[in-house]
Amino acid sequence: MKITLNNWKLWLIVSLTLGLAPFVPEPHIVGKLRWLMGGAVGMHAIDWFDLLQHGFPFILLLRALIIKLRK
Repeated sequence: MKITLNNWKLWLIVSLTLGLAPFVPEPHIVGKLRWLMGGAVGMHAIDWFDLLQHGFPFILLLRALIIKLRK
């Protein structure tokens, strides 16, 4: 399990596929981040959960990269 959590290559692939899906007309997480930077007016609990769901692969990628760089 620890090997999987620290595998930055796996998290890069997951981030580029699931983290950015759907790709058209723009990646979903980009729209959510724009909404958040615009003040998050009108965001409901489902939108926050969706942001977390699409952002979590990027958080795990960042974690794995930090661990790799510290070694």
